Amino acid sequence: MFEAPWLTILGLGEDGPDGLAPASLRALREAEIVIGPPRHLSLLPALEAELVEWPAPFADGLPLLEGFRGRCVVALVSGDPFWFGAGSAIARRLAPHEWRALPGPSTFSLAASRLGYSLETTLCLGLHAAPLSRLRPHLAPGVRAVLLLRDGAAVAELARFLVAEGFGESRITVLEALGGPRERITRARADALAQRDFAHPVAVAAEFAGDGRVVPCASGLDDALFDSDGQITRRPVRALALSALAPRPGEMLWDIGGGSGSIAVEWCLAHSLTQAISIESRPDRAARIRVNADRFGLERLRVVEGQAPAALDGLPVPQAVFIGGGLSEALLTDLRGRLPAGVRLVAHAVTLESEARLIAWSERLGGDLLRVELSEAAALGARRGWSPARPIVQWRVTL
Repeated sequence: MFEAPWLTILGLGEDGPDGLAPASLRALREAEIVIGPPRHLSLLPALEAELVEWPAPFADGLPLLEGFRGRCVVALVSGDPFWFGAGSAIARRLAPHEWRALPGPSTFSLAASRLGYSLETTLCLGLHAAPLSRLRPHLAPGVRAVLLLRDGAAVAELARFLVAEGFGESRITVLEALGGPRERITRARADALAQRDFAHPVAVAAEFAGDGRVVPCASGLDDALFDSDGQITRRPVRALALSALAPRPGEMLWDIGGGSGSIAVEWCLAHSLTQAISIESRPDRAARIRVNADRFGLERLRVVEGQAPAALDGLPVPQAVFIGGGLSEALLTDLRGRLPAGVRLVAHAVTLESEARLIAWSERLGGDLLRVELSEAAALGARRGWSPARPIVQWRVTL
């Protein structure tokens, strides 16, 4: 039986074996089985190994791969297996001693070498299995990006997306089959991309330009960026809530009484590794939360339809909880018993009854109370005056 590691995850470029290092060539020669997409297998020279096509969808190939355990296997992937590649999906299924990786140049590196981009200041995204809306928070004049796309048709979809968002002036460079004999580079503006067929594998480098709306980096986004029926935490109050929630990389938020989902959306926008679950009892509002999450490409925001606290059963433990609606004695009692120490809880109250409840709980558990009164300038006859909003009481506590 072949001793560990039995699997080599090998990054292959469009030039096939010609661009491989000696260790990668040796792995191919010694392999009993080589598994990979048909395109990669077609680049190989004659080998003694059995060639196996990786099935579609990709997930179907993982149990097939595990069935080869104990034999000398090479799994072919594109470029760098662990930069928007298949390497992480494979490695998660195996023990650390079972595999090794021999990466090749990534598409991002090849694109930078053609265009002179500085990768440390370039946005690099894999959109081959993600919606184009994931790009939305990054659209701003002067930003450079290299984007991996699923196929040639996605190039035109990207161009239309940029035009629709007000960034049709963006300069895009279509990069086909980088590093191989079929390499082709096409330059155009997003709003003037000629109708033509682009071949897979394909990436696009973009320098964004235009007068489209830019999503700010600070919390407290404009209310107009969210679809809402009026049940939304308003911009200034939302900024105060996010400051109190204090999102950190990798943390999970429970957004109870999600409304429009604006709190959960901004929590997820705070860092690429944050996650959120928005709990909303009304189906129409739950649907709106999904729309708002999709608008920003936030697959990390999950919506649960139901009434808390019952709807909380079975959910992963959060590091922070926001109560924007449905505040009750039963909910606070349940959260105190359900959540471990260290969880940050922020609750907002508008009515006198809910305000009294927060004051009572702050006396029991401590924390900080903040009363917020905001007024906006509004027409007052021929002049203007201050139009006050209802005061909001915020309770912030670490359990």
